[in-house]
Amino acid sequence: MDYHVFLLSRIKERHDAGYGTREAVAFGLSRTGSLITGAALIMVAVFAGFALGDLAEFAQMGFGLAAAVIIDATVVRSILVPAVMTLLGERNWYLPRWLQWLPRVSIEGAPAAASAARVEREPEPALLP
Repeated sequence: MDYHVFLLSRIKERHDAGYGTREAVAFGLSRTGSLITGAALIMVAVFAGFALGDLAEFAQMGFGLAAAVIIDATVVRSILVPAVMTLLGERNWYLPRWLQWLPRVSIEGAPAAASAARVEREPEPALLP
């Protein structure tokens, strides 16, 4: 779940900065791909340790969890989610009118366009000779 949050927050962050969905998905994958792979490998190694144990129950659980993490990290998080988001395009960000009462929460603070406008209004500090 953690690496899914990382992936989607990077995609949303890039989309909020004014990029299209395709560019945002590519950016999110490029920024979080190694993180997702590393987290999945650590979890697979831990579960494989259970699978190599002597107790049959733990071996079965370890094998099943290791297989589930591999499928989740490769197929779901790295292939299915980005493909579906790319196909949906701008419909990813649609919020029905009856849910407009929900607050708009920004994970990373103000969008980049608003930050840039704020920076343009502030005078630059004078440099000392």
